[in-house]
Parts: sequence; structure tokens; C-alpha cells
Amino acid sequence: MNYLIAVLPDRIQAEAASVALEKEGIPTDRITILGRGYKSADEFGLIDPNEQAAKQAKLMAFWLVPFGFASGVAFSVLSGLDTFAWAGEIGNHVIGGLLGAVAGGMGSLFAGGGAGLVFGSGDALPYRNRLNAGKYLIVVKGTDGILRQATSVLRRFEPENIQGYAETTG
Repeated sequence: MNYLIAVLPDRIQAEAASVALEKEGIPTDRITILGRGYKSADEFGLIDPNEQAAKQAKLMAFWLVPFGFASGVAFSVLSGLDTFAWAGEIGNHVIGGLLGAVAGGMGSLFAGGGAGLVFGSGDALPYRNRLNAGKYLIVVKGTDGILRQATSVLRRFEPENIQGYAETTG
């Protein structure tokens, strides 16, 4: 399924665009208005970048914390450092492992969470920002023919932005 998203400045234009699309024969179940008084970004399914970043950080932590612990122990054993004399030989290795686990956790937080927040949102974040600024989105879902027809109708309303997307499975 393909999508067409147009950004309109106010509710009146969004409603007029929706009516114009209906008059051109586009089924109402293919037209969605997002904005105040209509569907929200979450209800429609626009990805929340913060949620995606948290999931990415947790996934990375699942692997990096144990790997960090093992690496910390291995480093302590191989280097033979006696950093904490009061802890003894085994204690030094355990502390080295704990410090490695902390480093793995920080890596998952910064690399997984930070990178997920910056790169994982795609176009969802700009659309969410426009909705937060009081603008409205018209989303038309359908075949290429329906989207071409909808594009010509929506261009009459001079949207701030109009963009087509092909749904990917994954």
C-alpha cells in the first residue's frame, strides 16, 4: 500500500481538502486527517522516535552488558593489574567485570539510544513537529492511480509539503 501525506496550515483547509478528495471519487476510508480534533500521530501509527530509541538501547544492552562484563574480566586477568589491593585477586577480576558491564551499558545507552533518536525517526519526527505546531496532515492511502488523483486535488490547496511513500514490509 502507498501513502500520500500533505501538510496543510489549518483545520478549514484540511476539511476542504478532504471534501474535495471525496468529490473526486476517492473513498472516505482511504482518507485520514491528523491534527487537533482528529486522529493523533500515535493513533495513526507515526513512530515515536523516543520509543524507538529506548527499544534500540535495550536491545543493545542485552548484548553489550554481558559482553562488557566478560571483557572486563578478561582484561583484568590478562593485564594482571592489582588495582584494588583490598579486594584480592578474584575481587579485582570481579570489579573489572563490573566496570566492563557499566561500560557496555553506557555504550548501549549512548550508541543505541542516541543513534536511534537521531537516525531512527525518519520523516515521522518532522510530521509530529508540524502536528504539535497546530498544522494538519491529510493522508491518502491507496494505489498509484489513487495517489496521482489525490496529488492533483491536494495541489490546489497549496500544501506546505506533499510527499508520497511506499509501504515497506520488515
